[in-house]
Amino acid sequence: MKKFLQFIWEIAKMVIIASAIVVPIRYFLFQPFIVKGDSMVPNFHENDYLIIDEISYRFQAPQRGDVIVFRYPQNPSQRFIKRIIGLPKETVEINDGQIFIYTVDGATLILNEADYLSNPIKDGNKLKTELGDNEYFVLGDNRNFSSDSRRWGALPRENIIGKVFLRVFPIAALARFETPAY
Repeated sequence: MKKFLQFIWEIAKMVIIASAIVVPIRYFLFQPFIVKGDSMVPNFHENDYLIIDEISYRFQAPQRGDVIVFRYPQNPSQRFIKRIIGLPKETVEINDGQIFIYTVDGATLILNEADYLSNPIKDGNKLKTELGDNEYFVLGDNRNFSSDSRRWGALPRENIIGKVFLRVFPIAALARFETPAY
């Protein structure tokens, strides 16, 4: 009986130590996310298993080009994945499929996304949005089939969970993600 209790105690210690390591990592540093839908094709596909970095944005602000996971502003129980295009206090203009960013310092950027997009915006719609403090403009990479800031407006900073760090599954597509240079 004594050996059995020692065995149970050893198992309990392993569970406690493993939990002390895994729980903080899972809840404060990294979080899994499974892609649902086609809004990020060709870069992310249905059922891709991603690891989200939750800690970076505690030390630095989100950057243009980061792929992020966030709570959907119109239903915070849902999680979305999109790419940051516009930063706080900037103006984003979409005109004939071209994206113009008017930065805080007065510069105008014309986004060239050919490195990571194969499907630019094809609709003839025009949109101009001025972002406030702590607001971001996000778009899906599959621009013609994405529900994003064009439809529901700016994304509040407090809704951002973290940025995509690593694709784990499918194994053949294992990759770490970097922010593109604009």
